[in-house]
Amino acid sequence: MIVVATSDFKLYHEAVTALRERGVAFTTVAPAKIDTGDELPERTTVVLTTREDRIDLGGHHDIELVYGDAERIRPAIEEALSILRGGDDRLIIGVDPGTRPGIVVTLGGTVTAAFQVPLAAAVDRIREEVEDAADPLVRIGDGARLQGAQIVNDLPDVAVELVDETGTTPYLGAGARGMGDVLAATNIARLEGERIDSIEIDPTDGELQRIKNESRRRSAGGRTISEPLARRVAHGELTVDEALSAHESESDSESHEGESRDVSAGAEGDRDDRADRGSDRNADETQ
Repeated sequence: MIVVATSDFKLYHEAVTALRERGVAFTTVAPAKIDTGDELPERTTVVLTTREDRIDLGGHHDIELVYGDAERIRPAIEEALSILRGGDDRLIIGVDPGTRPGIVVTLGGTVTAAFQVPLAAAVDRIREEVEDAADPLVRIGDGARLQGAQIVNDLPDVAVELVDETGTTPYLGAGARGMGDVLAATNIARLEGERIDSIEIDPTDGELQRIKNESRRRSAGGRTISEPLARRVAHGELTVDEALSAHESESDSESHEGESRDVSAGAEGDRDDRADRGSDRNADETQ
């Protein structure tokens, strides 16, 4: 059983709310009554508290203390649940890459959180989940290679495994629409892969064309980015929207240069006309 014991009202509220939402059995005890552990229920396995509460469990070596932070209560809840289950407490994140990657967090083999976010937000989401974890591991599928490479290359300080994701997307029955990427990420998290530090990608012509098609779809004016910009998108240097902005700036610059050349050419033409008229007048006067 989990016991919440803290004089920090905010942490108490956050912990109790989170445990109730997860359907976990727990009880609460005032910190002052736990100095020797005599006030703890017989089946107590974990005491969730703060360092400031200075709880001393005495000789109860079979009970573990978990320290929580009111601003980020979920890591403490997950640690307490992992101890309660008695399993491996390594945090493993499974990622099914794509334009909206499925991301699943597992602890001790149990799924503790699931997300589906835009590609641009995926790395921040993963970093937030691995923060404070002792030995986190990210397992990412090898299917969407451009998007997968962007995620892997932006996690240089996190252990990453590349997983063969063949067969990880399950059949989706009635009512399960939209869950495929998250369920695939769950399966990916459970498969061992090849340890990697980065992924070097040379985009194919087809991949570049898909990026250019996507830019045209997003462009209000039906504009298509150039191949160099599409290549930068493929390597994760730009988003499609950023590439469209760069393309628009390039087009405006070229337009201004063209206008300047036209004005310059017109001015030179005027000067030539004036010179011709001057020559004609001089010839008339000489005659």
